[in-house]
Amino acid sequence: QVRVVESGGGLVQAGGSLRLSCTASRRTARNYGSYAMGWFRQAPGKERECVAAISRSGGSTYVTDSVKGRFTISRDNAKNTVYLQMDGLKPEDTGVYYCAVNTARAVGFTTSLGEYDYWGQGSPVTVSS
Repeated sequence: QVRVVESGGGLVQAGGSLRLSCTASRRTARNYGSYAMGWFRQAPGKERECVAAISRSGGSTYVTDSVKGRFTISRDNAKNTVYLQMDGLKPEDTGVYYCAVNTARAVGFTTSLGEYDYWGQGSPVTVSS
């Protein structure tokens, strides 16, 4: 079992910034290790989509086209934490942001929702115009 805890959502004006944090922990593992992880967004009335993903090492990353140049995904494996830095926020970035963990992938990342095993509780982000 992997516990996924998110923080950092909130209300911000257009053009502002927020940083989401996500910590994944697995007590029963011999090593805490690290996992391929992703950030998904679900806007009202829309399907959940992958906005960013990162490999176990942090050497491979992905951001979706609509946030490219504004969002950055990174990780600190010493803290078992992944970050999503969101700058230049727009009203269309509004939604619930979910952190997700893929325990199987040894290299690279995935943007496929179905390949993630564990999910955080969701962090609401509201961008006002």
